[in-house]
Amino acid sequence: MEDYALIGDEQTAALVGTDGSVDWLCLPRFDSAACFAKLLGDEENGHWRIAPKGATRCTRRSYEPGTLVLNTEWETEEGAIRVTDLMPQRDHAPDVVRVVEGLRGRVTVRGTLRIRFDYGSIVPWVRNAEGHRVATAGPDSVWLRSEPPVHTWGADYGTHSEFTVGPGERVAFVLTWHPSHEPRPPLTNPFKALRASVEDWQKWLARCTYRGPHREAVLRSLITLKALTYRPTGGVVAAPTTSLPEEPGGVRNWDYRFCWLRDSTLTLGAMLELGYLEEAEAWRDWLLRAVAGDPADLQIMYGLGGERRLPEMEVPWLSGFEASTPVRIGNDAVRQLQLDVYGEVMDSLSLARRSGIADKHGIWALQVALMEWLRERWRQPDEGLWEVRGGRRHFVHSKVMVWVAADRAVRDLEAHPELEGGDLEGWRAMRDEVHREVCERGYDAERNTFTQYYGSRELDASSLLIPRVGFLPPDDPRVRGTVDAVRAELEHGGLLRRYSAEHTTVDGLPGGEGAFLVCSFWLADALHMTGRTREARALFERLVALANDVGLLSEEYDPDTGRHLGNFPQAFSHIGLVNTALALFGGDGAG
Repeated sequence: MEDYALIGDEQTAALVGTDGSVDWLCLPRFDSAACFAKLLGDEENGHWRIAPKGATRCTRRSYEPGTLVLNTEWETEEGAIRVTDLMPQRDHAPDVVRVVEGLRGRVTVRGTLRIRFDYGSIVPWVRNAEGHRVATAGPDSVWLRSEPPVHTWGADYGTHSEFTVGPGERVAFVLTWHPSHEPRPPLTNPFKALRASVEDWQKWLARCTYRGPHREAVLRSLITLKALTYRPTGGVVAAPTTSLPEEPGGVRNWDYRFCWLRDSTLTLGAMLELGYLEEAEAWRDWLLRAVAGDPADLQIMYGLGGERRLPEMEVPWLSGFEASTPVRIGNDAVRQLQLDVYGEVMDSLSLARRSGIADKHGIWALQVALMEWLRERWRQPDEGLWEVRGGRRHFVHSKVMVWVAADRAVRDLEAHPELEGGDLEGWRAMRDEVHREVCERGYDAERNTFTQYYGSRELDASSLLIPRVGFLPPDDPRVRGTVDAVRAELEHGGLLRRYSAEHTTVDGLPGGEGAFLVCSFWLADALHMTGRTREARALFERLVALANDVGLLSEEYDPDTGRHLGNFPQAFSHIGLVNTALALFGGDGAG
């Protein structure tokens, strides 16, 4: 999966391989059914390849500086070409624009388009209309055209083209989706769309205030997070893909095309610190809409618009990435109880209030309702941050985040006594009780470390967040002991696992997984907070170097094989990169 680059229009995204093939695209939204699903199957499940005739892998590729516009260059015996891929900001309908430009010599270019709606299962009816190739099946219709027109023909249930370009000559292809019951949307001028996309991305990125080391990696992470934001609502998807495996050939394959509350505070903090108040407010407002209602119904994740039903099912006709099955759509973890999300929501709303984002009517009333629900139920076991499927436990991180919820509620009332309806003394007492219990039941005095759950000897990388959220100060001996123990027991090739998947039944799943990248960023943060900044910076540089050739990170990494694992690209990993850069260099680099 490290061979892929991302393009998108802030409503959906596509993955483009080093072979010039678009192998994953869901239309019209991130969570829609894929019309290109080769990523999880084979060519017959849909893809769109443009490359020099006979070529297999590009020579080089990179993004246009400060944008999500991808340039892929090919050098052949005939000459050289550049293919520029983008998805312009949509006015009416989503477009994929691919511009082929001759650089040297005269190069013959081949194109193959196989549309397969509904995750690669439906071969559409294809016809010619108004100079377009039109593919239709059920509710979906896509139109393909080129400027200038090139000859296309149908064969093997695909649309093919072949043409030649010389220096300075350009041929643009535009693929447009629309509901099949509606008329064709207005035509997109591909060359104007290219210029506008470059200008829009560069203008947006110019607002970034970070000027520190590894600035290009921070900027690429910001662009990636922006690309994973569903513009109509402000929600940020965890990744644009489903079922990319945590272990090749294994069963740990999940759908990440939804919005997790766990990302909320980290995303908000990064956006606010880097000067993106508008985006931070949009995320806060998405959060408010999503969690509105009975606190008992709070979920760990929601759909792009705040949808609550995300039923999980398997897709048996897809063979999986490198034979990793099952391929899943939807996510049953949505039904889990994870007490930490209450802390994440309270922390996010408190951070927004402290940062000057204007309060909206009902925000504090919502927070009061969440706190009152949590006060009655925080003693329950839950499934925890990692969405385990091996049964509920008293996870230490969940209880720490309960403490965070109470702490932020208390701090908000202390700073804003005009807020009505809160129970300051009751919440202080709750905060103290949770703190005592975690320190008594979640701490192993013999080893001087916090554990994964009450009574266990297992460790968990989420314990590294204890000083970051303020549960204990960084100079507390228990914090340093936890950092050292987690580092020693969960280290894998210089990186960090989130827990020992191979040696525990806590997650209820067979097999293992790679090093979890965001946990490795947490380790860098914890090393820095405990006075080991040189080690923290060395680890951060190692993590930045793991990004692929266009600066993208997956969820996990296998140090033994050098392979990226899990859904790709992963918002949590890029949020980790940004926040660790700010922690290590923010005093010098962000203004």
